[in-house]
Amino acid sequence: MTSLHRETRETDVRVTLEPEAGEIRIATGDGFLDHMLATLARHAGWTLAIEASGDLRHHRVEDVALTLGAAVRGAFTGARARFGQRMIPMDDALVEVALDWSGRPYCEAPLPSRLYEHWMRSFATEAGLTLHVRVIRGRDRHHVIEAAFKALGLALRQALAKADAEASTKGAVRWDGRSC
Repeated sequence: MTSLHRETRETDVRVTLEPEAGEIRIATGDGFLDHMLATLARHAGWTLAIEASGDLRHHRVEDVALTLGAAVRGAFTGARARFGQRMIPMDDALVEVALDWSGRPYCEAPLPSRLYEHWMRSFATEAGLTLHVRVIRGRDRHHVIEAAFKALGLALRQALAKADAEASTKGAVRWDGRSC
């Protein structure tokens, strides 16, 4: 289990993540964000508790993404499958997520909401993911974003599954005591 607390002048975020399926408790003061985080946790197969408060919606969304990303980075150790990819249809939306849990953060996530594009980028940066989100089609913003979170959860479940050996041809590169 990984528990993190991030407190700034703008927000107060607490995240507890267990990499096994269990109870999901989300309370950020933003109903849509709560829904997306619960969707992500359910599809990733996690036990997750998040409490967040803060001054502006943007700050809460961003700081939740940063704290959850750091919790993911801390909760999953040892050899992992590394790569994950999922495509999710949801009504009018069709969204694909592909990721590499490589320690090399990069994100392309052209969602119909700058706030949730920013969520994906912040999460990927702190988790150490190369993350690509492709919106193939969709008119309803809610459906597109929700399909992206579902696909992200399933791709994370795949990428973070335990493996017998490290999924790299060169092994982990050590840089200042950290693995990259």
